[in-house]
Amino acid sequence: MTTLTFFHFTENKYWAFKMMGLGHRILKNTPGLTFYKLLGTGRKGFSIVPDWSEYAFLATWNSTQEARDFFSESEFIQAYKNHSFSQKTYKLSCIKAHGTWDGKQPFSIAKDIQISPNDTIGVITRASVKWHKLIRFWRYVPTSHKALWSNSGLIFTKGIGDIPLLEMATFSLWKNQESLMEFAYQNEHHKKAIALTKKYNWYSEELFSRFVVTSF
Repeated sequence: MTTLTFFHFTENKYWAFKMMGLGHRILKNTPGLTFYKLLGTGRKGFSIVPDWSEYAFLATWNSTQEARDFFSESEFIQAYKNHSFSQKTYKLSCIKAHGTWDGKQPFSIAKDIQISPNDTIGVITRASVKWHKLIRFWRYVPTSHKALWSNSGLIFTKGIGDIPLLEMATFSLWKNQESLMEFAYQNEHHKKAIALTKKYNWYSEELFSRFVVTSF
């Protein structure tokens, strides 16, 4: 299973920034943790300007129980609870994934999962942008996301990433799979973005993953 947690800060922002490096020591040898990323976020969705008030923690786990134990008992989570204004965790069951993140496929597809028309769908996309493609890529980003903000099926979206400009990802929540499919395959801006990605070969590595969103 996968979890994605957002931590919002009104104070202690410098502490949150430092934890992007120091947090790795606390997470070392965490039971059941198979893959994780400490991530910054962008302002106004996908801005190249960092949002110093919000950070994210993405993790994959061997079992739901080990994830529960971590979120209820770990030093890492307790420290973030003590310093952050609020926390929001999404439990994600992967239903589709292709591509890699740091050379790995971190998300295992859940077996025998039944998707209902009312299930909330989460999407994580991730890419490493080639150095010599940066300017062309970021020039097009605002255009590619024009139709996203006014889409009635979109609940929430946020840019997340390891390294500003270069190692970037997105997380989006959709009312159901139908609304996501409508955007992905019928929206002209999105289809053009896919075509340009293939034409200009922007990425050295990319990953697309889709999840059913549940709760603990």
